[in-house]
Amino acid sequence: MTGEPSVTGEPSTTGGADGETARLTAWARGRVQGVGFRWWVRARALELGLAGSATNLRDGRVEVVAEGPRASCERLLELLRGGTAPGMVAGVAERWSEPRGEGPGFQER
Repeated sequence: MTGEPSVTGEPSTTGGADGETARLTAWARGRVQGVGFRWWVRARALELGLAGSATNLRDGRVEVVAEGPRASCERLLELLRGGTAPGMVAGVAERWSEPRGEGPGFQER
């Protein structure tokens, strides 16, 4: 079963209904650096069983890359936009793509 096409037109998920996986890349903007935001993202991602990273970018945004069950990735995206994260998230852009096989765990960079 495949999901919605990504920006490149490729399916964003692979596998059957039980093993459907996805790769989410999200960019959070606002007051998201120096407030515990990456730690919070890591904790939520690990609770959801996702692998990936949260990285501070030079322009003040945080890039979140998460791989795992599509439903878990969608839930993480909801949490990023939900208003309970440390700091103040002014907006979140997203991109869905094919999983690349992120290593185990979730890193703060």
